[in-house]
Amino acid sequence: MKSLFWRISATFMVLLLVLGVAYIWITKDSADRYFQEATQRLNSSIAQHMVDHIQPIRNGEVDTTGLSDLMHSMMIINPDVEVYLLDTEGKILSHVAPYKKVKLTEVRLGPINQFLETKELKACILGDDPRKPGRTKVFSAAEIRENNQLVGYAYVILVSEDYDSAMSFVWGNYILRVGIISFLVTLLAALVIGLALIYFITKNLNRIVATVKRFKEGDMHARMPADSGAELQELATTFNEMADTLVKNIDELKAVENLRRELIANVSHDLRTPLAIMRGYVETLIMKDDSLGSEERQRYLNTVMASNHKLEKMVGDLFELSKLEAKQVTPVIEPFFIVELVQDITQKYKMLAGEKGIEISLSQSAELPMVLADIALVERVLQNLLDNAIKFTPSGGKVTISLAAGERGVEIKVSDTGKGIAAEDLPYVFDRYHQANKAGREAKVGAGLGLAIVKKILEIHNSTIEISSKLQQGTSFRFHLPAYEA
Repeated sequence: MKSLFWRISATFMVLLLVLGVAYIWITKDSADRYFQEATQRLNSSIAQHMVDHIQPIRNGEVDTTGLSDLMHSMMIINPDVEVYLLDTEGKILSHVAPYKKVKLTEVRLGPINQFLETKELKACILGDDPRKPGRTKVFSAAEIRENNQLVGYAYVILVSEDYDSAMSFVWGNYILRVGIISFLVTLLAALVIGLALIYFITKNLNRIVATVKRFKEGDMHARMPADSGAELQELATTFNEMADTLVKNIDELKAVENLRRELIANVSHDLRTPLAIMRGYVETLIMKDDSLGSEERQRYLNTVMASNHKLEKMVGDLFELSKLEAKQVTPVIEPFFIVELVQDITQKYKMLAGEKGIEISLSQSAELPMVLADIALVERVLQNLLDNAIKFTPSGGKVTISLAAGERGVEIKVSDTGKGIAAEDLPYVFDRYHQANKAGREAKVGAGLGLAIVKKILEIHNSTIEISSKLQQGTSFRFHLPAYEA
């Protein structure tokens, strides 16, 4: 930050120097303009006085004798003037400009006419300098008339070349001295004030840089001070918000990483069980191939097949959940009758439930509307809920699917008369393989990946699932689907 301070300071000093040079040049130029305007205002009538005292042109000829005497008298009184007689087209007829050679033969009449037409000078009017082509100077002019006819002009340059040179040297030194003194005083004051301001600004910036370094080095609690200064407050606020977002994202990533490790550990454990069963029975079949009867062989093969089906289901659930969490599943929303879907699923599960001695029933309100959802994903939700209900409902129990119209659309509820879930474990039912302490030992709560899949599917439908349960009385899952309005 020290280098930044000195870079800003150096830039500031260079800027002040440029402004100082510009200030001196503007001051000198303004002073020159002021001098020219003052000179022209004070001597604007000198040409008219000359014409009033003599008739410079008589019968179309220049009165050289009288004009010469008057011009010399004028130059004795004011040696800084140069007098020129012009004809009506601006050509120089005669002049009194000592020591120097006149290089122009004519001058422009535009500035002369502008001078004559201006009753009150508000700004200096510059005319051609006959000695220096292309240069202009302040002048005085008057018409020369004979018998009320315009016969020429008296054209008086008010600042001669000699006077110009002398005044340029004197005036230049004076303006230079005044400009340098003013510039140095202004530079010193601006430098002190500017460096002080730069110091205070970079001081707050130093605090911000120090905070950023702390955050970079791992101090996640490092934040910008609230009094960073008005000029940097927005930067401090933005950094603090960014730091909060980064910390939140890091915490979420850590949580996801922990869940991933837990999931891998639990899935690996669950996959190991059916694999071990399949391996054991296959090894038995190989070892006792000659001694096994057909019934026992078939029983072994059925066990291997059942374990294979279980393994396939677990792998399929894991793959499905991964796609849902990666948001790779896009629901195809369409209207359909939820009653028809539930009836089909109920018929499919009646045989499975009957084998365990469980009754499945459907309860519905009259005239239920159609719902808007992805029919395949909703079917997957109902299947998982029924699998879960049948799994945890003992023989002789009952599973009920209820459909009812409500303010939020159609309510679907799946209830069972199973063993229920303890109140302290209800918040974790939808977690993937949550571990709960039961009777002093670790035990799984929930249905593995099935309920996690249910929750994810309903989330992409902008719906939520609710659960209520009592130990030894049963559990109910409830969710809503929006009604279709034609």
